Amino acid sequence: MNFRTQPYTSGIMIGTGRPQTKDAPAFGKRLAAARIAKGWSQTELADRLDTTLKMIDYYERRANNPSVEFVRQAARVLGVSMAELLGEEVQIKRARKTGPTGKVHKIFEEVSKLPRRQQEKIVEVVSALVSQYAQSRQ
Repeated sequence: MNFRTQPYTSGIMIGTGRPQTKDAPAFGKRLAAARIAKGWSQTELADRLDTTLKMIDYYERRANNPSVEFVRQAARVLGVSMAELLGEEVQIKRARKTGPTGKVHKIFEEVSKLPRRQQEKIVEVVSALVSQYAQSRQ
């Protein structure tokens, strides 16, 4: 089922709060269309995803960048592919772990537990070292 061809109206965005003043993002439109195709209310979808009505309303009306985990769970529950919810033009890539490994990774995990001011100082020092290294390689 192609959700992009179905018309979108504010009537499918049934939630609480003030009326919608701007158009929902494409993902929200497709999520709402898939939910309605199942005949479910936002509350029913929230129950099936073990989340709140507010979160479903947020994803349908405002979320421009939904988490991969939410998209995966919503697609599974709604019986559609992730590509259908994200749009055919979006290519889904497998998450590949990048970044520091080993000892550096462990140190930065510890740094993330420090107070923000100390983290900022460490970032300054590391940035200066990286910049200095990059300049020496030119």
